[in-house]
Amino acid sequence: MVSVVVRQGETIEEALRRFKRECEKHGVLQEIRRREYYKPPSVVKKEKNNEIKRKLRRRAFKAANMRKRRSRVVAYRPGARPPPRPAR
Repeated sequence: MVSVVVRQGETIEEALRRFKRECEKHGVLQEIRRREYYKPPSVVKKEKNNEIKRKLRRRAFKAANMRKRRSRVVAYRPGARPPPRPAR
């Protein structure tokens, strides 16, 4: 439970602002929104699995893009020295 003690000489607006900040920090509103409607355990599991799949898909997409970027590095640019030849 979030509580704020009004300090000496503090206005109600300032105390209310501190209270709202504490509520946000402790996630009170998120919890209220989450509990607004009942979700059966099967729906909660399905949503959780879908979220995990989505995160894995995004991670794989980002990794593929990073590989593409690395492979685009040009070894020889016009005007630059050619790369050294491998030793025999």
